[in-house]
Amino acid sequence: MAATKKIKSSDRYYGTGRRKKSVARVYLFPGDGKITINKRDIDDYFGMETLKTIVRQPLVATSTDGKYDVQVNVYGGGYTGQAGAIRHGLSRALLQVDSEYRAILKKEGYLTRDPRMKERKKYGLKAARRAPQFSKR
Repeated sequence: MAATKKIKSSDRYYGTGRRKKSVARVYLFPGDGKITINKRDIDDYFGMETLKTIVRQPLVATSTDGKYDVQVNVYGGGYTGQAGAIRHGLSRALLQVDSEYRAILKKEGYLTRDPRMKERKKYGLKAARRAPQFSKR
């Protein structure tokens, strides 16, 4: 039976990321670069390669790819929103590791919370902006 290594709270870094309706709680541990999302491997969780790339962007930008294990709890929204939320949370967690990364992450735009949200439906319309079909006669 393999013994699990107890991680001290001083070796753990945390960041919260948000995008659209998605919220990601990201934990960083010193390790070999394993990314776990909702207790599943990143390859099992995200099907598209572009989403996996989005998640890894902050690690690649700061040259920390392979130095930290990433554990994520994410809920809400779709896969694209979740990938963006994880990237945001991962960037915030990396700031706790070393504040020198701030300039790199800020320049790439990974620290900025994307404000775009779904627009609400208005009365008299079929959707947010979609009006009923118009007919002259």
